[in-house]
Amino acid sequence: MSSLESPQPEPTNRGSWDDVRELPPSAKLVAKVLEYNDTMTQQQIAEETLLPARTVRYALNRLDEENVVDSRFSFSDARKRLYSLDIES
Repeated sequence: MSSLESPQPEPTNRGSWDDVRELPPSAKLVAKVLEYNDTMTQQQIAEETLLPARTVRYALNRLDEENVVDSRFSFSDARKRLYSLDIES
């Protein structure tokens, strides 16, 4: 590669709403809640959706498999993870 060539942009691994369409209803509900709320913990999602914690975990795992949710550790409590929606617009 010569110095005049520009580097190719890295492909994004972000999902889309089309990826969410085939998921179970619980995953769709969690995605919608995350769309309206910037960042939430698993417990906050469970309280907002009225879903059991186990169902929320399953939904978050399914959303993670489709690359539509982003998770990171909470700085205020390292035992918790913060989840946010990561969908291409």
